[in-house]
Amino acid sequence: MTPVPTQRRRERLWPVLVLSAVAFVVLIGLGTWQVKRLIWKEGLIATIQERMAMPPVDLLPALDANPDLARQEYRPVRVEGTFDHARERHFLATYEGKAGFYIYTPLRLDDGRWVFINRGFVPDGRQDPVTRKEGQVEGRVTVTGLLREAPAEKPSSFVPDNELGKNIFFWKDLRAMAASSGLPADVPMLNLFIDADDTPNPGGLPIGGVTIVDLPNSHLQYAITWYGLAAALAGVLLVWLIGRGKKEH
Repeated sequence: MTPVPTQRRRERLWPVLVLSAVAFVVLIGLGTWQVKRLIWKEGLIATIQERMAMPPVDLLPALDANPDLARQEYRPVRVEGTFDHARERHFLATYEGKAGFYIYTPLRLDDGRWVFINRGFVPDGRQDPVTRKEGQVEGRVTVTGLLREAPAEKPSSFVPDNELGKNIFFWKDLRAMAASSGLPADVPMLNLFIDADDTPNPGGLPIGGVTIVDLPNSHLQYAITWYGLAAALAGVLLVWLIGRGKKEH
């Protein structure tokens, strides 16, 4: 068998080295991107925890001072107004392992604007207001809770469409909630929600204080995976080059 000339072996080596270098750079880049995402996510979680620990402030003056809702989200706020219980909307949810609904009720503020309040959770079978009349508080009320920004669109294509005719919501479409509740299209509506705190409601329902802050943070594992693959690639390439060198000698 005629041995392969050294020049030809070197020519075959270069594509392997180039492809390996490209793959290594890509893997390192992905790992570094995950590290940056990790730093961002940890900062976001810390910011949310800091905001939630703040004392409540009056909503409207807070919005006048800082209308950027993204910088206000999860901040405790306080509003006064009157509930329109006949227009409440039902958001499918689970709470402490039980299936049911979050009750979103429009609150009319003193200046004529409206805001939807997530009053809390009711078990399946108790979504009909007739079954919890004691909790349908009448007259002027003060609500304290967390400011939540209204989503601009459905969070994922996997989320089902809202069933407006059945008053069942799978995502918080503020416009659809307002329209399906019968509120006039020109009614001034704040582009946010308030998750009521755990102050007990008469009759025990809805159960307030149901906000869940659960931000997945797997970026460290992803970074380790990408860096590990880069290290493995480098190790395999090194072993291959050493073996190749021994064969040539």
